[in-house]
Amino acid sequence: MTRAGLALLALCAAAFSVAAARQPARVNDAAITADGYPAKLSDYGFFTDLTRRAPAARVVGYDLETPLFSDYTTKQRFIYVPAGAQAKYDAKAAFDFPVGSALIKTFGYGTGAAFKPIETRLLLRRASGWVAIPYVWNADGTDALLRRAGTRLPVAFTDPSGRARQISYAVPNANQCKDCHALSGQITPIGAKARYLNHAGQLETLVRAGLLDRAPANAPRVARWDDPRAPLDARARAYLEINCAHCHNPAGAASNSGLFLELDRTDPVALGIGKRPVAAGRGSGGRDFAIAPGNPDGSILIYRLRSTDPGIAMPELGRATAHDEGIALLSEWIESPPAD
Repeated sequence: MTRAGLALLALCAAAFSVAAARQPARVNDAAITADGYPAKLSDYGFFTDLTRRAPAARVVGYDLETPLFSDYTTKQRFIYVPAGAQAKYDAKAAFDFPVGSALIKTFGYGTGAAFKPIETRLLLRRASGWVAIPYVWNADGTDALLRRAGTRLPVAFTDPSGRARQISYAVPNANQCKDCHALSGQITPIGAKARYLNHAGQLETLVRAGLLDRAPANAPRVARWDDPRAPLDARARAYLEINCAHCHNPAGAASNSGLFLELDRTDPVALGIGKRPVAAGRGSGGRDFAIAPGNPDGSILIYRLRSTDPGIAMPELGRATAHDEGIALLSEWIESPPAD
């Protein structure tokens, strides 16, 4: 080849390298939809910089107005929807995500640059439905490794009150992930609903990014559990729904309890007010009612939320500590007269 030809070849190669560098990193769609699971979180390509969780193309961050309590962890949440597809908006249920979508949730402690990841849980939308799988981060925070069987890790952190805590942090196994996300026997997202995402323009952001088909102006919005400006009843009901109703509903894992805690539930007995447990046992703590109006200490609900005993604590999974602030909110709600 002539010198001119070699020069042209080198110029084309350089131009290709520059063009490739300008292309946004793409998610590995096959890793989401194929059978089995990659050994490392990095294999999915959800992030251009895994140590900073910098999202790749069509990976959009979000948070929940009232989130599930998980041992005071900070959570970094992302939604991915493949190119050429959109999730379908639903005013009540979780959005209808197309095959190839993913919900990515990293648990850790600290904020900003001080955030230290512990685990990342994935919900992957395959042709057969959703699958759930956990990944555990390595010590230097450069990648997370597949841990289908889950694990326990010693963790030390400082809670919002300034109290130093040390716990045995539980990373759930794949079957435990299924237990919490089961609805009519199928794995279903919990937080990816309009009422939890409808704040700070998040629904509109998802539409602009091409991940969601629409964001109606009248989309519902749940109260923030720790916002004192919101009505007490709305805050307590929001807390109960996100923390409990994924199991305590007629199609959930706790359907036989008769205690149903969805936000739109109106029957006082179904909500536990003056309701006796279906099966008495040590989980009742000798108390007669799920919620004894005016008496938090006499309510099974508060007794089980305070406990960290695996045979008593509710929720059964996802915590080794009691959420003092959430218990205070629900205690105040139980002590107060019913909302008009």
